[in-house]
Amino acid sequence: MAPASTLINGHMAVRINPNSFAFTLLLGLLASLPTFGIDMILPSLSAAAADLGATSADVGLAMSVYLMAMGTSLLVYGPISDRCGRKPIILFGCALVVAASLGCLLSSSLSQLLFFRALQGAGASATGIAAVAIVNDLFEGEAAAAKMANVVLAIYIVPMIAPIVGAVLLALGSWRTVYLVPLAAGLVLLVAMSAFSESAAIDPNLKRGRATILQNYRRVPRHPLCVGYILCNAAAAGAVFAYVTGSSLFLINALRLSPYQYGVIFAASSLSVMLGTHFNRILGRSGLSPAQVIVTGLALSTFLATSLVVVMLAGDTSAVVVVIVIVGVALSFGLISPHTTSEAVRPMPEIVGTISAARAFVQMIGAALSSAMVAALFDGHSAFSMAAVMLGFCLLAFAIYVGLVLPAEHVVEAA
Repeated sequence: MAPASTLINGHMAVRINPNSFAFTLLLGLLASLPTFGIDMILPSLSAAAADLGATSADVGLAMSVYLMAMGTSLLVYGPISDRCGRKPIILFGCALVVAASLGCLLSSSLSQLLFFRALQGAGASATGIAAVAIVNDLFEGEAAAAKMANVVLAIYIVPMIAPIVGAVLLALGSWRTVYLVPLAAGLVLLVAMSAFSESAAIDPNLKRGRATILQNYRRVPRHPLCVGYILCNAAAAGAVFAYVTGSSLFLINALRLSPYQYGVIFAASSLSVMLGTHFNRILGRSGLSPAQVIVTGLALSTFLATSLVVVMLAGDTSAVVVVIVIVGVALSFGLISPHTTSEAVRPMPEIVGTISAARAFVQMIGAALSSAMVAALFDGHSAFSMAAVMLGFCLLAFAIYVGLVLPAEHVVEAA
């Protein structure tokens, strides 16, 4: 880890060379820690349920409480990192992840597991938001874009490998063994941050700016276009998380697929999200507008979710159709999310950070609600709860786009 020898944005920010592989690896680990906590536990849900004397649906709440805590914490970490710096929230978050992971590993009841999962989500969210902020602190232009691409790549790669890692650890030990990974990752980051000073140039005036922070948050719900895109993105994410939770309950618990088989299927769906973002760029270069790409993604996901509901009502419980729908909905989210995310900040670019935190919070709330609904409605033998919740969120995303986004766009164009 070579020390930085030049000033970046007017200040010496790191002792790790920001152009080194070590720094890129640090960013990737910071960005991927929250996602790893979501996907890694999926193969272990059924085993945890059996060991704790709970139902699979009850243990499925381990996903919901993690997401709720992660989303809520984002609203707090964003302003704090602007006021106090990135390093303090990373250190706090990593320490919380280590303690919570140890708590999950030692849990003897469902209530204990859910409590520590919530703490784990609250800690992990700090590293994710800090990774994005650090890139914006230290780099500009093409260099920032290149570093951000690495962050995004880490976020997309994790869902491809996390379930497989979880399956291997489950086979080597028990469902508790899975929680050794975030514990170890938190410890590694705590050590790595000793070579990191502070990337943010703290404005002393921000320490007197609590009212400004609250005012910026209040501005977000007052802009219909911003609200519309945020809600549309959250609903589309809800459809994705319906399969994230439902696929584990159905494929492992009902169809008795091995954790390895499930890991491969889930990796395919994660790859589909990456393909969707790739197709997004292709469609954009071919002349399609953001609105056309979003509608294409919404139409595709709604068609697939409807098809799955029809198949489930007909009594077909085969994995083939479920896998096709999972992959297709993941691809459609790759089409939808980049545009809804970028368009949400377009009306008020001066408060991008606030809007981004609000968007991430609402997305996590949508994901948590979706996961909880799938787990609560799971009948123990079919994918109907997943299909129904997925379709509901797809229709909601379409309704929000037509009922909120399009009218707001017309008002902006008229003005």
